[in-house]
Amino acid sequence: MAADSASVASQPLPAAQAALADLAHNPLIWADVPDIAIIRVGNTYYMSSTTMHMSPGLPIMKSTDLVNWSMASYAYETLADNEALRLENGKNAYGAGSWASSLRYHDGVFHASTFSATSGRTHVYTTRDPDRGPWKETSFEPVLGDHSLFFDDDGRVYVVYGGGRIMLTELKPDLSGIKPGGVNKVLIENVNTLFGDDLGGLNGEGSQLIKIDGRYYLFNIASPGSRWARTVIVHRADAIDGPYEGRIALDDRGIAQGGLIDTPEGKWYAYLFKDNAAVGRIPYLVPVTWKDGWPVLGENGEVPMTLDIPAGGQGVSGVSGIVASDEFDRRPGDPDLPLAWQWNHNPEPGDWSLAKRPGYLSLVTSRIVSALPEAPNTLTQRTFGPDSFATTRIDVSGMKDGDWAGLAAFQRQYGFVGVKMSGGVRSLVMVSADSEHPEEVASIPLSGETIHLKVECEFEPAPELARFSYSLDGKSWTPIGRPSRLAYTFPHFMGYRFALFYFSTETAGGRVDFDYYRIGQSGGSR
Repeated sequence: MAADSASVASQPLPAAQAALADLAHNPLIWADVPDIAIIRVGNTYYMSSTTMHMSPGLPIMKSTDLVNWSMASYAYETLADNEALRLENGKNAYGAGSWASSLRYHDGVFHASTFSATSGRTHVYTTRDPDRGPWKETSFEPVLGDHSLFFDDDGRVYVVYGGGRIMLTELKPDLSGIKPGGVNKVLIENVNTLFGDDLGGLNGEGSQLIKIDGRYYLFNIASPGSRWARTVIVHRADAIDGPYEGRIALDDRGIAQGGLIDTPEGKWYAYLFKDNAAVGRIPYLVPVTWKDGWPVLGENGEVPMTLDIPAGGQGVSGVSGIVASDEFDRRPGDPDLPLAWQWNHNPEPGDWSLAKRPGYLSLVTSRIVSALPEAPNTLTQRTFGPDSFATTRIDVSGMKDGDWAGLAAFQRQYGFVGVKMSGGVRSLVMVSADSEHPEEVASIPLSGETIHLKVECEFEPAPELARFSYSLDGKSWTPIGRPSRLAYTFPHFMGYRFALFYFSTETAGGRVDFDYYRIGQSGGSR
């Protein structure tokens, strides 16, 4: 990759943070990295997360300091091959695909497991080398939701799973399915009873099980019926099958769901996340102390914004290892795409290329769709806070009537700047779907065959907005249309993504070429 995104992490900190710039801060990563699971192998930490309908999926990240994370691999290239994941016949996997994962290291093997209503199976992926793979898949029925894979000291392997009622089920030693005649029992009848009579809200879920000094600690999230706010619940027991006693471990701003991790030096932290509106669900790291055999999360019941860990290259957003600019230049032996990229649903392999025109990402169309959410081969990366932008240059000389191409802030209520072809005429357009239906807000005749495009996302302060602009030279930018409101909505259940796209509404077979993709934050070089 010719360009790197290190500049993202080196943007100036706000004045209030500058004095503490040598210390790490929360949020740990100001981008959509939800449902995290973390393990430590020697001096290296590994983290998995949820990316649902994206391909490849189940991202594996690594760090040597718990603060600065980089992409290592994905556990799978495609979760399954069906109409929903191919965006065919009106079906899709938005908000579905694979959900919360578990990450384990046992007998020299890494295990990343997840579950999926889209495939109807529980999936376990294994490798001895998460940086190079390959990951090997084993899957079985039924779907064990929000599970925590657990290898006990006696060689038996279990999953703890469920919502509301938490179950313990023993697996076969080869992880190929549930063990006939094995342990299968209720661990906790109702996590929410810890709220007393205030039942309801978010049922207990998100299990993470860890064994410390011979005792089992089970983490879940729940919320009382009187308000919806993720709350950390911890139970403990002296035997894996209980009995378990529980307590509320943290109730602060909805920062919750995760478990515990220790450092080689013996410090303990909780890894959690927070629903942070349109940018998505963002990770936090919380110091942990111990009292009477219970983990005590935070400082006086609150999550501190400054941590007792050197910041390293964390910067404002902490994203430099998981997002990346890309010049689309490839040399022999280079990977096809950096790990920062994910396709929206399963890609059509024959409809994209980095070799057709060296130095460019070439996209072609092989089917007719009606709008951007149905378009195959939409290539995405995370947006990030507190603000971020992406730019690209696109060659549209190969477009056909009814074609649309450009750069989007992508979620259900998306917005984009791009080019449309109609009646043999190309127009530069800005489209917004923030009112639930796509609206062509602005249209300008485009006489040339290339154009630079920019999308800027502002996540703080409110209101959250995307702004769109274009350039003829890549230096001087002209706004187009109006700001598009950003909203974290269902069914996508995902923070906004920058997206390069191309789709046909009338005749398939056209082509566009993207010259580069560059990202940054306000205050840096654009």
